[in-house]
Amino acid sequence: MEMDFERCYRAVDSRDQRFDGWFYTGVTSTGIYCRPSCPAITPKRQNVRFFPSAAAAQGAGLRACRRCRPDAAPGSPQWDIRADVVGRAMRLIADGVVDRAGVPGLASRLGYTERHLHRMLSAEMGAGPLALARAQRAQTARILIETTDLGMAEIAFAAGFGSVRQFNDTLREVYASAPSDLRTARGRQQAVTGAGTITLRLAYRPPLHARALLDFLAVRALPGVDEVRDGTYRRGLRLPHGTGEVALTPADGHVAATLRLTDLRDLAPAVARCRRLLDLDADPAAIDATLAADPALAPAVAAEPGIRLPRAVDGFEMAVRAVVGQQVSLRAAKKTLTRLLTTHARVDHEVVATDDGVSGQQLHDRPGGVGPGGVGPGGVGPGGVGPLRGFLSAEELLGLPDSGFGMPSARRETLRGLARVVADGALDLAPGVDREEAVRQLLALPGIGPWTANYLAMRALGDPDILLSTDLAVRRGAAALGLPDTQKALDGYAERWRPWRSYATIRLWRAA
Repeated sequence: MEMDFERCYRAVDSRDQRFDGWFYTGVTSTGIYCRPSCPAITPKRQNVRFFPSAAAAQGAGLRACRRCRPDAAPGSPQWDIRADVVGRAMRLIADGVVDRAGVPGLASRLGYTERHLHRMLSAEMGAGPLALARAQRAQTARILIETTDLGMAEIAFAAGFGSVRQFNDTLREVYASAPSDLRTARGRQQAVTGAGTITLRLAYRPPLHARALLDFLAVRALPGVDEVRDGTYRRGLRLPHGTGEVALTPADGHVAATLRLTDLRDLAPAVARCRRLLDLDADPAAIDATLAADPALAPAVAAEPGIRLPRAVDGFEMAVRAVVGQQVSLRAAKKTLTRLLTTHARVDHEVVATDDGVSGQQLHDRPGGVGPGGVGPGGVGPGGVGPLRGFLSAEELLGLPDSGFGMPSARRETLRGLARVVADGALDLAPGVDREEAVRQLLALPGIGPWTANYLAMRALGDPDILLSTDLAVRRGAAALGLPDTQKALDGYAERWRPWRSYATIRLWRAA
């Protein structure tokens, strides 16, 4: 948003939660920065400065408020939906690319020089990529300090710091407290039992229609990958340094997340992917206001405010789901996907048994191996129900026999062609990818048409303005609401829903 002083100050004076994450309030008289909704007394105008990011506030020498925890505010919806270079960079930084590959790696992914990338981020965010990544490391470290009993040295390296000294200096600067003082001050927050287990709260802007989110995910859940049970969504994760599991339970004002990771360096990427999956950085007030301006959608918006756009934790997984779901029912697609997963499990079981020189029954009876701070195949994941694993990787799908696909040969070869370009690195489906370029590459693959490419742009790449007007369920939902139900007529009518046509698509699915 524009850093208009009067507009920002009015938001602070009214403690408006809708602006949390849009900007940060610096108070020069106290040396702290806050969320707009901070419950403290509104500072005087002459003592206030506004910043576009927490990193910019920290760069100005301000420390995070201990009362409103501005470093844990929802992410800015502007960076969540923007498809330009700065928006893509912010998503990649949140996913930990700077920690893993440095600024050169980030610049290479975006196709710009380091100097020009620094210039663009500094102009819009008030801080360069290193400062933005440093602010994220500080927040990750604070989470680990407050929710685990790990030693400070372990936390320092798990959070991405290069040394314990750098870790200590950064936390003293950002929070005006030593790391040990942060642990002492955690009060009633107790560490969860179990190595590698972290429990935290994921903030969002209300309202959040939790039931719609869980309903959407439940009907698409796959055995051994994800499930919805007792109001909690659980799934396995593939992360940069290992695997993990997460249990996500929507609550009042936050989503409770219990993560179990094989490598704690994956905490920030795991949190970013969970936020993206549940669309927690959206601005529901702006979305609903646009859609409610249409009399045909107004009753649905009033009845179900805060409908989100369920996204993805893994772009390749969403691509496979989309290709399998082309022109078939949801039930048929789930059956085919389950067959793929079952075939992979059998092949993987046989390979491991052969390599270890043990029988399949012996392998079945083994206890699951446990990685550093995590859970192995035989462990129990968050919630104590049973282990879940991430979806197939591109390499694993390429290793499946023809008989494991359970689909026509043309579609099987489409999946293999997709897997090849992903495995080779020719196609990137990560959150920071150029959406238009990714769609162009997808459409160039044999067997992938506009519906599949647009579905991926909507769910895997987070494009907020996609209308799947060729989708049968979308047209049925439109008819149910008294809207045009032919593709051309619906496309024309939907112009009034810009730039939130993806959210209109979700509502039309629900109407169907």
